[in-house]
Amino acid sequence: MALGRTLAVALVGLSAHVVEVEAHLAASLPAFTLVGLPDAALAEARDRVRAAVSSSGLAWPNRRITVNLSPATLPKSGSGFDLAVAVATLAGAGIVDPARVRDVVHLGELGLDGRLRPVRGVLPAVAAAVAAGHHRVLVPDANLAEASLVPGADVTGAASLAAVAARYGADVEVPDLPAVTTGAVDPHVVAEPRDLADVLGQDEARHCLEVAAAGGHHLLMVGPPGTGKTMLAARLPGLLPDLDEQGSVEVTSVHSVAGTFDAGRGLVRRPPFEDPHHTATPASVVGGGSGVPRPGAASRAHRGVLFLDEAPEFATSVLQTLRQPLEHGEVVLHRAAGSARYPARFQLVLAANPCPCGRAVGKGLDCTCRSEQRRRYFSRLSGPLLDRVDLQVELHPARAAAQPGDPTTVVAARVAAARGAQAARLHGTPWRTNAEVPGGWLRERLGADRRVVADLDRAVERGTLSLRGVDRVLRVAWTLADLDGRPAPDRSDVGRALLLRTRGHGA
Repeated sequence: MALGRTLAVALVGLSAHVVEVEAHLAASLPAFTLVGLPDAALAEARDRVRAAVSSSGLAWPNRRITVNLSPATLPKSGSGFDLAVAVATLAGAGIVDPARVRDVVHLGELGLDGRLRPVRGVLPAVAAAVAAGHHRVLVPDANLAEASLVPGADVTGAASLAAVAARYGADVEVPDLPAVTTGAVDPHVVAEPRDLADVLGQDEARHCLEVAAAGGHHLLMVGPPGTGKTMLAARLPGLLPDLDEQGSVEVTSVHSVAGTFDAGRGLVRRPPFEDPHHTATPASVVGGGSGVPRPGAASRAHRGVLFLDEAPEFATSVLQTLRQPLEHGEVVLHRAAGSARYPARFQLVLAANPCPCGRAVGKGLDCTCRSEQRRRYFSRLSGPLLDRVDLQVELHPARAAAQPGDPTTVVAARVAAARGAQAARLHGTPWRTNAEVPGGWLRERLGADRRVVADLDRAVERGTLSLRGVDRVLRVAWTLADLDGRPAPDRSDVGRALLLRTRGHGA
């Protein structure tokens, strides 16, 4: 009887757990058993490991091999355990030095030819290993740059199982195999600059975009085709400040798990931008999949922008699933194999036509839609969803002589100054922007003068504003004051915020 041990990491959402991989080799009929709640991809590791060991020129032990992934009650998924299973088996057979592999974390998928292939989620996995006191980590060469981003990690890369075995004392020739790349594409990197000055006219919409960027507010734009809704939404990330260190690690970890992270660019420093097509399913937007669910567009947009163009064309199920992340800033996905939590504190930007034909401008003389068609079309954006949107603006066709407004750099500077005022006011609290602050906290700082919120009281009495809406109007009012450089909002700020929320109706 022989026993080999090494370490791996199991990811459940963004939560990572260090797993001890034990390989028990008994003198009995040859067999290979993998236990410890593996999913289908992990259960197939026994075939990949056996083939990779043989292809690497190493002797496969003809014994009864039992591999246990401990803790056995924790669900485990994916092919990232392949390398650890192979190393533990070789250590149990005495082919590699058992003492040298015991405290090393091994991450990587094995090809049938023995090559090491990259896996998802290396950044949060290595960070969890270091936090648990295991600083020595071995990963595929393609994941080396990503793993090296974790402070305190002693990371080593390898191209093949033979190279790993030789490192631990095995007498094996290391083949010269072609490198395996991640193939990841960084979706939040814009290929060409998008300047706000490209949008001609639309002064009110540009102002709403600036307010949204300054306070982290959600935005709805309604207007006929060609008025610049998509252009404005695409330029919102350029107005947002760079991510801080914590936000950068969070965003990078999400994209690492999703498989969309390019480690060659380092940590993600700019707010991401996600714009799923209106045919997207709920699983693709909020996350899902078989086994342990993967992050969707809402989580990939964490600390950035989630843009839904032609929002009424999205399935109702997609729009309704956004209510939880809008309220709590995270997505909780429950499946039979386990649940996963992903951060999803994004800015939601919705764009919609005023009617199905899109020509209901002014008096709508060119519109061919019946009144019930218009109501049915826009009612797809439910009241509970719109109640969570802070800013609403109507766009009209720009005049031919419209002049360009301030460029992105100028507006971004004003946004940065407003964010700085919020940071000073919210220092020592768990909130970063006005959009995250509870209404009670903001009302306490307005003082006892009810005249400041008199317009809100009347709107609530008329039924045009909910109590949740009152809090959201106050958040926008504080953002308007921050943009103007004032320490607190006055009654005019509250009135302007109410108009921005109601598109000028019912205020």
